[in-house]
Amino acid sequence: MIKVASVQFNHSPGDKEANLETIRKFCEEAAREEVEIIVFPEMCITGYWHVRNLDRAHIEAMAEAVPSGPSTQVLVQLAEHHQLIVGAGLIELGDDGRSYNSYAVAMPDGQVHCHRKLHTFISEHMASGDRYTVFETHLGYKLGVLICYDNNLIENVRVTALKGADILLAPHQTGGCDSGSPHGMKRIDTKLWENRDSNPEAIEEALKGPNGRAWLMRWLPSRAHDNGLFIIYSNGVGIDDNEVRTGNAMVIDPYGRILAETWKAGDDMVIAELDTELLETSSGRRWMRGRRPELYRDIAKTSGDEISAREARFT
Repeated sequence: MIKVASVQFNHSPGDKEANLETIRKFCEEAAREEVEIIVFPEMCITGYWHVRNLDRAHIEAMAEAVPSGPSTQVLVQLAEHHQLIVGAGLIELGDDGRSYNSYAVAMPDGQVHCHRKLHTFISEHMASGDRYTVFETHLGYKLGVLICYDNNLIENVRVTALKGADILLAPHQTGGCDSGSPHGMKRIDTKLWENRDSNPEAIEEALKGPNGRAWLMRWLPSRAHDNGLFIIYSNGVGIDDNEVRTGNAMVIDPYGRILAETWKAGDDMVIAELDTELLETSSGRRWMRGRRPELYRDIAKTSGDEISAREARFT
């Protein structure tokens, strides 16, 4: 068994110290519960949706090197002190001078693994990564990382599984988005969040509804089922600039079953134990062994109508 935690929290835009303090508190709570892996949301250290309105200079001012930057070093200290694997998102300033939507995973032995979002659309001043992230852990199982939009493309999860990932860390900032699709996600009225104390039923219904959990249920469990891996889904919750993030932190097993979840309208953490014996017997992992790669060459060919992640998201 591996004990894991997924956190949802309402970050403060641009206030890294406040967001790191929230991370500290949840790590302390997780350590008391003997958690071994804790997952925080996408770009939760720097803040997310407000970044789309920032110019290059302001984005670069928030960006930090990974692993040497101060925020990642806080994660390293927390991982070492609590003997936790700690993952959290931020804006990375790469050695190439470009800014990335990145996810740092600090290990108890001081190592840091970093995933750069493969499909970055938040700003024209930020670049996309170009490689998958799968790595060994002291727990005896491999972790993979895919950030938000990365998980929407089935190829990304399949490649991550083929590279040996047993547990997928899936940090997000989603739900309550204006997807632009007639049957996709829609905006959630910010007044529901503002009135959450006086009318908690209304906001919780919205978080569970078609713009939150119900949308996730259309596709997220299938990523776990079809690829035979566990998914730790972490998300922001509450007001994010002009949208409402829906939280729904959850843990999913290799059969696509929900092991733990929340629809609380506020900061929260869910904990689950992963029965790793399920991995080898899971349907998805068995079926993958029966693949016929010679039939799939067309997937890797360009079709001529590819567009950027920004165009796909906003048009």
